[in-house]
Order: sequence, then C-alpha cells, then structure tokens
Amino acid sequence: MKLYYAPGACSLAVHIALREIGARFDGVAVDLIKHTTADGTNFYDISPRGYVPLLLLNNGSRHTEASSLLQYVADLDPQQTLIGASGSTRRLAVVEWLTFVSTELHKIFSPWLWHKETADSTRQAVEDKLATRFVELDALLSKQDYLAGEYSVADAYAFTIVNWANFLALPLTPYPHLMAYLDRVSQRPRVQDALRAEGLVK
Repeated sequence: MKLYYAPGACSLAVHIALREIGARFDGVAVDLIKHTTADGTNFYDISPRGYVPLLLLNNGSRHTEASSLLQYVADLDPQQTLIGASGSTRRLAVVEWLTFVSTELHKIFSPWLWHKETADSTRQAVEDKLATRFVELDALLSKQDYLAGEYSVADAYAFTIVNWANFLALPLTPYPHLMAYLDRVSQRPRVQDALRAEGLVK
C-alpha cells in the first residue's frame, strides 16, 4: 500500500491508523500548495481531486475520504480492535464518531479557517459552531478517556482535526478535558511515530 499525505492534514489520521495496526505501507508526502510530490510528480495526475489522503492499494486501485479509509484500515486488523466487529454496538459507536468528526469538525474547520479571504462574519460563525462542539466533547471526555469508550480510529481522526486549533491559534484552554484527551492520544507510541514521520515532532 501507499499513502499519499500532507504533514498535519487530515491524512494524519489514516497514517496513525496504519501504524496502529502494524500495516506495511509506503508514505508519500504531497505539497498541497504546489500539488506535487517530492519527485515533482503532478499530484492531480495521481488524484484528480487534488487532496489527501489517498490510499493506493496493492491491486492498483486508488481511494480517498478519510472516514472511509479509516474504516478500511481498521478492518485490515483481523481483531478489528480499532473499530469493532460488523453489527456490533462498538462498531456503531465508532462509525458514529467518525461521521461526527467528518461533518461537525472537519468540514467546519476546513476550508473556512484556513483561508485569509474568509469573511470575518463567516469566521466568527465557524468558531462559534466549533466552540459548541468542543463543549460537548469536553463534557464527554470528563467521563471517559476516548470517544467510543476504548481507543479507536475515531480518536485518530478527532485528534488530527481538533489539533488544528493549535495551528490556527484557537484557544482550547476553556476545554481542559479535551486538551487532556489530545495529550493522551499524542502520547500513544504509534501516534508519536506518525508525528515524527511527518516532521511534526522531533
């Protein structure tokens, strides 16, 4: 397998998941400003949508969308530890949180807060919506360590997206349990490996 990623982008979640299950894969960094890989290949020739993550499977097929790829990667583990067996309440909870992160966090952060041309009124509305979601997460994480009870691919995704607040200088101090959660996930050995591989920590 080959994972096309950009350091710190949503592809980090898939990168973490691959390492958590011990998968063998090659990582290819993509410059999302130039839309090229390190060897100068036009990324649009690889992925017409031009965004990461993209997972190239051994059969040559190419697949995108973080929440789908996270489910696929979790199912590569015969024990399905990071997602739960098909039809189980564990799996339902994990997929529910994957969907929540995708729609209520990822697509609120992006693209609005990453573009300087975003109107101030839009930016404020986005930040207010995120604050509402952060309050909800903080309350949940005051009672349990991870979103679906035990660590799952939903946590890899949530960690990746919520951590964007630090890149964007959005204060998380009002949400101490959410901050503790980010730290807890970041200390996992395979998460550290992914962060180091992407040059996000030394």
